[in-house]
Amino acid sequence: MSLLDIPLGRLDGSAATLGEITGGKPALLVNVASKCGLTPQYTALEQVHEQYAGRRFTVVGIPCNQFGGQEPGTSEEIAEFCSATYGVTFPMTEKIEVNGDGRHALYDELVQVADDSGKAGDISWNFEKFLVDEHGKIAARFAPTVVPDDPRVTEAIERLL
Repeated sequence: MSLLDIPLGRLDGSAATLGEITGGKPALLVNVASKCGLTPQYTALEQVHEQYAGRRFTVVGIPCNQFGGQEPGTSEEIAEFCSATYGVTFPMTEKIEVNGDGRHALYDELVQVADDSGKAGDISWNFEKFLVDEHGKIAARFAPTVVPDDPRVTEAIERLL
């Protein structure tokens, strides 16, 4: 089964698969949180989304409340915060767990891949990033502190496109 076939609800509560959410495009998947020191990365995530949207690319925000309770809101509150504060236009999913016994099936697969420092396994914090191609193959993993417009990220996106 491809990553794209994994069920993953949208933020509005409607059922979907990752492939439906990405629209079959390469994507940067990011576990996000509204009350984190890294939350300002939403600005760069939106810029990356806008920069590459015309080239069949998208960013996907995946809310998670597992790190310091930094995403406590309801789906409606998350949507309002992202839109009003950061002008987010990229797709967002339902809130999920990325680690532990309740880890979502998507993250069962994602955590198998190592980042550029060689670290695989559990998600370390909010805003960890995974680049996947249009077929659902994981192309790269980036630590939370690697900003979305870092040359390592944009060069990896360019290689996919």
